[in-house]
Amino acid sequence: MKIPSSIWTLLIGIVLTLVSLWYGQNHNLLPTAASEEALLVDGLFNTMMTVSIGLFLLVEGILIYSAFKFRRPPGDDTDGPPVFGNVPLEILWTAIPAIVVLGISIYSFDVYNSIGGFSPHDMHSPVKEQAIKMPGAAIAATLSDSAIAQADATDLNQEKSNEAMQDPATAAVRNADQIPQKQNAPGLGIVSPTIGPSPDREGKPPEFVVNITGMQYAWIMTYPDTGVVSSELHVPIGREVLANISANDVIHAFWVPEFRLKQDAIPGRQSEIRFTPDRAGTYPLICAELCGPYHGAMNTKVIVESQQDFDNWVKEQQVASKDSLNEAIAFNPANLSPAEFLAPYTSEMGINSQLINQIHHH
Repeated sequence: MKIPSSIWTLLIGIVLTLVSLWYGQNHNLLPTAASEEALLVDGLFNTMMTVSIGLFLLVEGILIYSAFKFRRPPGDDTDGPPVFGNVPLEILWTAIPAIVVLGISIYSFDVYNSIGGFSPHDMHSPVKEQAIKMPGAAIAATLSDSAIAQADATDLNQEKSNEAMQDPATAAVRNADQIPQKQNAPGLGIVSPTIGPSPDREGKPPEFVVNITGMQYAWIMTYPDTGVVSSELHVPIGREVLANISANDVIHAFWVPEFRLKQDAIPGRQSEIRFTPDRAGTYPLICAELCGPYHGAMNTKVIVESQQDFDNWVKEQQVASKDSLNEAIAFNPANLSPAEFLAPYTSEMGINSQLINQIHHH
């Protein structure tokens, strides 16, 4: 019994669909998802993987089938039959990719907007708002010097820099004097890279703030209002983190694969990224922008921990910092004389009056 080609087409279509759906959800190509944003990105990636596998198997399957089915028989030196265009087929293989690309584009924008990538409030400036309201030649008349001055006065990039530099630890780390802040173009609003709050948190202050500075070849984290400076990023689990990012020398890129987020660190620009870690653990923080010959060594750790563990870590860092400072400046709590205070140290070093006399005579 010969099975009709329509039945074969249906069966092959079902098999391809099942294989694509299974592999699209079970590819195991991504690392652990450790943030709320990662789940959204993974959903998009899995959808793209499902569609890609289906199209790959379909196209390659047809090619392999055609190579065997329509191969030239031995001894046949004749020309192949002339084949003209098939309009329905051309419409089909044009329409399907167009629909796929359009669907993925809409899905991608929805994910980007859900993680805070599209922030309408960053698009506003006094000049831009006037331009939107008044079309045509009337726009030029409204762009007065006062409007442009007002736009410059509300330079969001400079405002973010000033806010970050209010933290003494951040000010000590960043080369603000050597790298002037870039001005935003009038009428365009802020142009620094920003992944802001998700739509459900729009207008709400961040729950946790950390300032991150990239330099060749290290990441320096400062925690406002604590005085803590660290080469590791410690964040409490379940709280929205606002990371203010900048660079002291060249362009770097803040990338945590488990968070599925990446943001540039640009000299003179105040980049911003928000994320909510939801899985405790230690994850790599990698520079994803070629920043020099030792770029590959510019990595550190992100430690996601409970709020109590984070608070304990901050206290330990503050105590360690104070102890280090006391040792560095030879802290003298009892107001001893120089000789009395230094006696234990000179004894450990083997310094005595005879040695000092020998040095003096030499």
